[in-house]
Amino acid sequence: MDLAAALAAHRLVAVVRGKDADAALRTVLVLAEEGVELIEVSLSGADALTVIEGARSALGPDLPLGAGTVLTADDARAAHNAGATFAVTPGLGEGVAAARELGLPVLAGVMTPTEIIAAQALGAAALKVFPIAQAGGAAYLRALRGPFPDAPFVPVGGVDEAVARACLAAGAIAVGVGSPLVGDAADGGSLTALRDRARAFRSIVREAGP
Repeated sequence: MDLAAALAAHRLVAVVRGKDADAALRTVLVLAEEGVELIEVSLSGADALTVIEGARSALGPDLPLGAGTVLTADDARAAHNAGATFAVTPGLGEGVAAARELGLPVLAGVMTPTEIIAAQALGAAALKVFPIAQAGGAAYLRALRGPFPDAPFVPVGGVDEAVARACLAAGAIAVGVGSPLVGDAADGGSLTALRDRARAFRSIVREAGP
Protein backbone atom coordinates (compact mmCIF):
# COMPACT_ATOMS: atom_id res chain seq x y z
CA MET A 1 0.00 0.00 0.00
CA ASP A 2 0.99 3.63 -0.49
CA LEU A 3 0.88 4.72 3.14
CA ALA A 4 1.85 8.35 2.50
CA ALA A 5 -0.97 8.71 -0.03
CA ALA A 6 -3.46 7.11 2.35
CA LEU A 7 -2.40 9.44 5.16
CA ALA A 8 -2.75 12.46 2.88
CA ALA A 9 -6.19 11.33 1.77
CA HIS A 10 -7.69 10.41 5.15
CA ARG A 11 -5.60 12.53 7.57
CA LEU A 12 -6.57 10.50 10.65
CA VAL A 13 -5.06 7.37 12.20
CA ALA A 14 -6.98 5.83 15.08
CA VAL A 15 -4.73 4.16 17.65
CA VAL A 16 -6.42 1.25 19.43
CA ARG A 17 -4.82 -0.16 22.57
CA GLY A 18 -7.05 -2.14 24.90
CA LYS A 19 -7.05 -4.37 27.94
CA ASP A 20 -9.82 -6.56 26.47
CA ALA A 21 -9.20 -8.15 23.07
CA ASP A 22 -12.89 -8.60 22.29
CA ALA A 23 -13.61 -4.97 23.16
CA ALA A 24 -10.61 -3.83 21.12
CA LEU A 25 -11.87 -5.76 18.10
CA ARG A 26 -15.33 -4.24 18.49
CA THR A 27 -13.66 -0.84 18.68
CA VAL A 28 -11.81 -1.41 15.41
CA LEU A 29 -14.99 -2.52 13.67
CA VAL A 30 -17.01 0.45 14.92
CA LEU A 31 -14.28 2.87 13.83
CA ALA A 32 -14.33 1.30 10.37
CA GLU A 33 -18.13 1.58 10.26
CA GLU A 34 -17.79 5.27 11.08
CA GLY A 35 -15.49 5.81 8.12
CA VAL A 36 -12.13 5.86 9.88
CA GLU A 37 -10.02 4.34 7.11
CA LEU A 38 -6.66 4.08 8.90
CA ILE A 39 -6.60 2.10 12.14
CA GLU A 40 -3.56 1.02 14.13
CA VAL A 41 -3.77 -1.78 16.70
CA SER A 42 -0.96 -1.39 19.21
CA LEU A 43 0.95 -4.58 20.00
CA SER A 44 1.12 -3.39 23.60
CA GLY A 45 -2.60 -4.09 23.97
CA ALA A 46 -4.04 -7.38 25.18
CA ASP A 47 -3.87 -10.18 22.57
CA ALA A 48 -3.18 -7.56 19.90
CA LEU A 49 -2.26 -10.08 17.20
CA THR A 50 -5.59 -11.81 17.73
CA VAL A 51 -7.30 -8.43 17.37
CA ILE A 52 -5.47 -7.79 14.09
CA GLU A 53 -6.37 -11.26 12.80
CA GLY A 54 -10.01 -10.78 13.74
CA ALA A 55 -10.16 -7.33 12.20
CA ARG A 56 -8.58 -8.54 8.99
CA SER A 57 -11.07 -11.40 8.77
CA ALA A 58 -14.04 -9.13 9.44
CA LEU A 59 -13.00 -6.21 7.26
CA GLY A 60 -11.64 -8.12 4.29
CA PRO A 61 -8.32 -7.80 2.52
CA ASP A 62 -8.49 -4.22 1.28
CA LEU A 63 -8.85 -1.99 4.34
CA PRO A 64 -5.48 -0.68 5.57
CA LEU A 65 -4.74 -2.09 9.01
CA GLY A 66 -1.70 -1.13 11.03
CA ALA A 67 0.24 -2.77 13.81
CA GLY A 68 1.59 -0.28 16.33
CA THR A 69 4.43 -0.43 18.87
CA VAL A 70 6.49 -2.53 16.47
CA LEU A 71 9.81 -2.66 18.29
CA THR A 72 11.62 -5.76 17.06
CA ALA A 73 12.00 -7.88 13.95
CA ASP A 74 9.85 -10.52 15.64
CA ASP A 75 7.13 -7.90 16.17
CA ALA A 76 7.25 -7.01 12.48
CA ARG A 77 7.03 -10.63 11.37
CA ALA A 78 4.17 -11.40 13.75
CA ALA A 79 2.24 -8.31 12.65
CA HIS A 80 2.72 -9.19 8.98
CA ASN A 81 1.55 -12.76 9.58
CA ALA A 82 -1.52 -11.51 11.46
CA GLY A 83 -2.62 -9.41 8.49
CA ALA A 84 -1.25 -5.94 9.18
CA THR A 85 -0.58 -3.88 6.06
CA PHE A 86 1.55 -1.19 7.68
CA ALA A 87 3.71 -0.86 10.77
CA VAL A 88 3.97 1.95 13.29
CA THR A 89 6.96 2.33 15.59
CA PRO A 90 7.63 4.60 18.58
CA GLY A 91 11.27 4.98 17.53
CA LEU A 92 13.93 3.71 15.16
CA GLY A 93 14.48 0.17 16.39
CA GLU A 94 15.09 -2.97 14.36
CA GLY A 95 11.36 -3.25 13.66
CA VAL A 96 11.65 -0.50 11.04
CA ALA A 97 14.08 -2.35 8.78
CA ALA A 98 12.36 -5.70 9.35
CA ALA A 99 8.97 -4.31 8.40
CA ARG A 100 10.41 -2.74 5.25
CA GLU A 101 11.98 -6.08 4.29
CA LEU A 102 8.54 -7.70 4.63
CA GLY A 103 7.01 -5.11 2.35
CA LEU A 104 5.19 -3.21 5.10
CA PRO A 105 5.35 0.58 4.85
CA VAL A 106 6.40 2.16 8.11
CA LEU A 107 5.16 5.16 10.06
CA ALA A 108 8.35 5.59 12.04
CA GLY A 109 8.59 7.33 15.39
CA VAL A 110 10.87 10.37 15.53
CA MET A 111 11.42 13.39 17.73
CA THR A 112 14.63 15.13 16.68
CA PRO A 113 16.05 16.32 13.34
CA THR A 114 18.71 13.61 13.58
CA GLU A 115 16.01 10.95 13.94
CA ILE A 116 14.08 12.40 11.01
CA ILE A 117 17.15 12.07 8.78
CA ALA A 118 17.75 8.53 10.02
CA ALA A 119 14.11 7.51 9.45
CA GLN A 120 14.19 8.84 5.92
CA ALA A 121 17.40 6.90 5.26
CA LEU A 122 15.67 3.74 6.49
CA GLY A 123 12.87 4.26 3.98
CA ALA A 124 10.07 5.27 6.35
CA ALA A 125 6.91 6.15 4.46
CA ALA A 126 5.95 8.81 7.01
CA LEU A 127 7.23 10.24 10.28
CA LYS A 128 5.37 9.87 13.58
CA VAL A 129 6.34 12.85 15.73
CA PHE A 130 5.89 11.42 19.20
CA PRO A 131 4.94 12.56 21.78
CA ILE A 132 3.80 15.78 20.15
CA ALA A 133 1.83 17.34 23.00
CA GLN A 134 4.73 17.03 25.43
CA ALA A 135 7.17 18.38 22.80
CA GLY A 136 5.24 21.61 22.28
CA GLY A 137 2.37 20.69 19.97
CA ALA A 138 1.87 22.55 16.73
CA ALA A 139 4.65 25.02 17.53
CA TYR A 140 7.19 22.20 17.58
CA LEU A 141 5.80 20.79 14.34
CA ARG A 142 6.15 24.19 12.66
CA ALA A 143 9.76 24.35 13.85
CA LEU A 144 10.52 20.94 12.33
CA ARG A 145 8.95 21.92 9.04
CA GLY A 146 11.55 24.67 8.65
CA PRO A 147 14.39 22.29 7.73
CA PHE A 148 12.01 19.54 6.55
CA PRO A 149 9.25 21.37 4.65
CA ASP A 150 8.13 18.36 2.62
CA ALA A 151 8.40 15.65 5.28
CA PRO A 152 5.17 13.69 5.87
CA PHE A 153 4.73 14.36 9.59
CA VAL A 154 2.05 12.60 11.65
CA PRO A 155 1.88 14.04 15.17
CA VAL A 156 0.88 11.48 17.81
CA GLY A 157 0.61 11.59 21.58
CA GLY A 158 -1.90 13.72 23.46
CA VAL A 159 -3.70 14.70 20.26
CA ASP A 160 -7.12 15.93 21.36
CA GLU A 161 -9.48 17.88 19.12
CA ALA A 162 -7.69 21.20 19.65
CA VAL A 163 -4.22 19.74 19.05
CA ALA A 164 -5.48 17.91 15.96
CA ARG A 165 -6.83 21.14 14.46
CA ALA A 166 -3.64 23.03 15.25
CA CYS A 167 -1.30 20.36 13.89
CA LEU A 168 -3.25 19.90 10.67
CA ALA A 169 -3.18 23.68 10.21
CA ALA A 170 0.58 23.62 10.86
CA GLY A 171 1.19 21.22 7.98
CA ALA A 172 0.79 17.71 9.38
CA ILE A 173 -0.09 15.21 6.67
CA ALA A 174 -2.31 13.44 9.24
CA VAL A 175 -2.73 13.06 12.98
CA GLY A 176 -2.66 9.91 15.09
CA VAL A 177 -5.22 9.85 17.87
CA GLY A 178 -5.45 7.38 20.72
CA SER A 179 -7.38 7.91 23.93
CA PRO A 180 -9.06 11.21 22.95
CA LEU A 181 -10.77 9.22 20.18
CA VAL A 182 -10.90 5.66 21.49
CA GLY A 183 -11.60 6.54 25.11
CA ASP A 184 -12.40 3.42 27.14
CA ALA A 185 -14.08 1.60 24.26
CA ALA A 186 -11.19 -0.85 23.83
CA ASP A 187 -11.52 -1.72 27.54
CA GLY A 188 -15.25 -2.40 27.28
CA GLY A 189 -16.61 1.16 27.38
CA SER A 190 -19.43 2.74 25.42
CA LEU A 191 -19.43 2.18 21.67
CA THR A 192 -22.07 4.87 21.28
CA ALA A 193 -19.69 7.41 22.77
CA LEU A 194 -16.97 6.06 20.51
CA ARG A 195 -19.14 6.72 17.47
CA ASP A 196 -19.70 10.29 18.62
CA ARG A 197 -15.97 10.88 19.05
CA ALA A 198 -15.20 9.31 15.68
CA ARG A 199 -17.67 11.64 13.99
CA ALA A 200 -16.15 14.64 15.76
CA PHE A 201 -12.61 13.80 14.64
CA ARG A 202 -13.73 13.01 11.12
CA SER A 203 -15.38 16.42 11.04
CA ILE A 204 -12.09 18.03 12.07
CA VAL A 205 -10.14 16.36 9.26
CA ARG A 206 -12.85 17.22 6.71
CA GLU A 207 -12.64 20.86 7.78
CA ALA A 208 -8.87 20.76 7.40
CA GLY A 209 -9.20 19.61 3.80
CA PRO A 210 -6.81 17.42 1.79
